[in-house]
Order: sequence, then C-alpha cells, then structure tokens
Amino acid sequence: MAEEIKNNNNEEVMSSNFIHTFIDEDIAEGGQYEGKTVHTRFPPEPNGYLHIGHAKAICIDFGTAEKYNGLCNLRMDDTNPTKEDVEYVDAIKEDIKWLGFDWGDRFYFASEYFPQMYDYAVELIKKGLAYVCELNAEQMKEYRGDLKTPAKSPYRDRPIEESLDLFERMKNGEFEDGKMTLRAKIDLASGNFSMRDPVIYRINHMAHHKTGTEWCIYPMYDFAHPIEDAIEGITHSLCTLEFESHRPLYDWVIANISAPAKPRQIEFARLGINNTVMSKRKLRQLVEEGYVNGWDDPRMPTLCGLRRRGYTPESIRSFCEQIGVSKVNSTVEYGFLEHCLRNDLNDRANRIMAVIHPIKLVITNYPEGKTEEFTVENNPNHPEDGERTITFSRECYIESEDFMEEPFRKYQRLYPGNEVRLKSAYYVTCTGCDKDENGNVTTVYAEYDPESRGGDTPDGRKVRGTIHWVDANNYVPAEVRLYDNLFTDPEPDTGDKNFLDYINPESLVVLNDCKVEASVKDNPHTHYQFMRLGYFCTDNKDSSKDHFVFNRSVSLKDGFKKKK
Repeated sequence: MAEEIKNNNNEEVMSSNFIHTFIDEDIAEGGQYEGKTVHTRFPPEPNGYLHIGHAKAICIDFGTAEKYNGLCNLRMDDTNPTKEDVEYVDAIKEDIKWLGFDWGDRFYFASEYFPQMYDYAVELIKKGLAYVCELNAEQMKEYRGDLKTPAKSPYRDRPIEESLDLFERMKNGEFEDGKMTLRAKIDLASGNFSMRDPVIYRINHMAHHKTGTEWCIYPMYDFAHPIEDAIEGITHSLCTLEFESHRPLYDWVIANISAPAKPRQIEFARLGINNTVMSKRKLRQLVEEGYVNGWDDPRMPTLCGLRRRGYTPESIRSFCEQIGVSKVNSTVEYGFLEHCLRNDLNDRANRIMAVIHPIKLVITNYPEGKTEEFTVENNPNHPEDGERTITFSRECYIESEDFMEEPFRKYQRLYPGNEVRLKSAYYVTCTGCDKDENGNVTTVYAEYDPESRGGDTPDGRKVRGTIHWVDANNYVPAEVRLYDNLFTDPEPDTGDKNFLDYINPESLVVLNDCKVEASVKDNPHTHYQFMRLGYFCTDNKDSSKDHFVFNRSVSLKDGFKKKK
C-alpha cells in the first residue's frame, strides 16, 4: 500500500515508491548523499508541447523534491537545434506552472553548458577515451556488429594529438555535416550496444535558438545529460525506462571526467494511455498536416489541449498519483483519466441548465407575458458558492430526447398524457406536439400545475421523470463541441500500424443551435455541469461576449471500473 507523505508544512505530497526507497538509502547514515539536499530536475527538450506523459514525469521530479524538502531544476535540454524553438520553451514553463509546480530561480538551458561540454570532450580525448571517427551513418550501421560480432572502427587508434586537432577543426566549422563524429572509446564488444564506442558529438551547421551560429558541433544527449546533471549538483536523475540501458554510459561519463558531482540515475516506467499517441513526432504530424486544430486542440493529449478541454491541474495530478510509479511499462485506460476529472469536477463545477438538441415546449395554460424567477444553488456540494436566479415563462426549450410521441416501455419523460417535473419549476403534463413536413417534432405542448411550484404539490403526488429546460425568452445561444477519443483503435501506433488510419471521424461533433441559461453571462466560472448532460467548460480561445463556445470535458456517466 502506498504511504502518504507530508512535508514540514504538513502539506500532503506524493506517495512513497521504489524511487523514494533508493533515495532513503542514499541519504541515510553512510549513504552516498548523507547530509545532502535531495536535488532533482525536469529536463524537457523544447521541440514540442508537453503531454500527459510529461505530466507524470513532472509530478515525479517536482513531487520527489517536495517530499524531501529538496530542490527541483527546470532545464531545457536544447542540445539538438533541429526542431527546438522559443515557442516551446514558453509553453513548457506555462504548463508546469499550471500544474502547480515552481522551479524558483533554478531555470537553465543545456546550451549554457556547451563550453564545459566541449572541454570535457577534450579531456576524454587527452585521456585516450575519445577519438574522431570518419565513418558515415551507413558505415557506422554496417560496422555496428551484433551480439556475436564486435563493432569496429578503423579510426579507433587514431593518435590523441590528431583527434584533438580534428575535433577543434570540427568546432571551427571546417567540415560538412556527417563528415566526422567524436566517439567515446569504451568497448566495441559490449553486449550493451550503447557502450560500443557511442557518438558523443556530431556536426550540425544549423542555427540554434539560443546560441545562434556560435556552435556547429553539438553533444549527443547521452553525453550531455550526465554533464548537465553534474554541473547543476543533481543528486537523483529520474528518467523513463528507455534510458535504463543507457545508465552504464551515464555512469561512464561521470566517472571519466572531472565532474563536480556524482548524480545517480534512476528509471521508472513511462506513461502509456490507450486510444492516443504520445510521440512528439506523431503529435507534430497531426498538427502540421491539419488532422487537428493546433497543439491545443482538446482532442490532443498535450497539457494545453487537456486544459482547453476542461481538465484541471488537480485532476491530472490525482491521475498521476493514483497510477503510481513502476518499473514495468503498462497502458492506462483513458477512462481512468476521465474518471479523475469527473471526480474533481463533480466537487467544483457549478450546475447550470443547457439544452443542446432543442425543441420548443409551450405551456398552454401558463399566462402569456408572465415571467417568474426561481432561486437555485450553484453547487450543492458547496453552499458557500451561493445561489443564482433563473427565469421561467410560457415557452421553454427542452432536449429533443426528452419527448417521444410513442414511448418505449419504462420511458419516464414527456409523452402525450404523461406528467413530469421541470427541474426546480413546475409539474407539466404533455398534451401533444407539432411536426414538420418530414415528421420531425418541432413543438411540444403541455399544461402546468400552478400548485406544484418548486416541485411540491398539495396532494403530495410524485412523478418519476424530471427534465431540465431553458427559458425560451431568456437564454444564451451557444456553440457546443462534443469531444471523443481521437483514435478508434486502443493502440493506434503499435506494430506496423499507420496511426493516421485510425483517426476517429466522430472525435469532434459541433452543435450550433444550443441554448444555455442566461446566468452564464454574469458567472465568472469556467467549469460547469450541464445538468443531465455532462461537464463542460468555456472555450476561452474561441468564446466572446457575443459568441459563447463550450467544450464537453467529460460525460456524467463514469464507465471506468477499477480492476479487482
């Protein structure tokens, strides 16, 4: 069972897990970090927007620091200029702040360490632990070997002075892209292929978003990562599981340079969710080829997309906490993410009435020109959120599915002769309907019981059906967007599948003739429960005072069932 931990301020932070067991050993008496402050980092590459998988890493990195009253750095791992951009830097910072974490003044760019990284590379060459190799990419692959055959490079025994000279000339821009690389000299016969003299520098004549054209050689991640951690004094470098096989290289780099600190790398399983993709490359393809409407499309698993859909930071942090930290990769149901959101919104969302498939209801015995007001609670879970006033008149809008001329068995809503309760208003009995030339119902007629105001009657009778409504003389016209999974296949990008073949054509349904109670005009809240319909949020990007747009965040019905 997970153990709930509180920090010195008695604030609840993340549950204990195997990472914390390792850290407890490291900071205990006699441990390698005895008496030291636990120091972690979150190092995203600024080549795209953060997604829900990154949220798990953010919660682990920052949450672990919080648990131990330690520090967590935010570092932009910008060692590859190909796709990096300041747009992504700003978006990453915004998303982390939105989740509720703060890095203080510990914000860094990996590119700030390019001079030190170069010096460490020179140090390795001088020690005979690195050499300039002239194999191109095809040759490198050809000479890679297999489990029975060692890799090879005809440049492995190049004299130290020659490698020093060539490496400096690489830095000075004398060679074209791909002409040379700098490789660590480790073990060409290693069973771990990441240790078979890995490339640690390559030539790339491309301007960098931060350093411009100052550099034309860039360090590989496996070389830069441990150096960045060491320079920043990181004690525990928490990575996803794909870096486990790279840990020997991480440790090798730290052990063979004059590093100012000795960080420890610990790996955890990355987050997988069904019916979506998490690859930045594939997410970028969805955006650039127009399959979605930008990185913040509410169907995207990006944090900005989830935020626009109505996800709260509390729901995402709860999700990350409840799925836990594991050493085994697994896939989590998207329904569980929705479950966490639904639980959060059920507590915080204000209730309002909205009709998204409207038909007119005319109460024939209600006085023409009369308008009544009803006072209702904003949120039954929080009386302190106050009350609001809704109006009622002779004509209302109801959901088209709340009327059937010929009802099926056990149908409890409006049909000729049946009485229902209009939520918070009156009992009404259906008397008939009008249809258009195609047989579609356009107007439903009913009579109300004047003695049933608020839902009580002198004779104490009860009705089985209660439906919501909106005053036809006092409402806000709105556009409502209904979102569903972006992909029809639970695993759209596994095996030989082309994930684009599984895009759900029903992932977005736009309704333009919706009616929402007028109180939303003066209500500052963003999150709402549309009674009987689901949880919705105001689309702050597309809404205006003259055009209200609401996104469905999640339905009312929770289809997720925890496995026993």
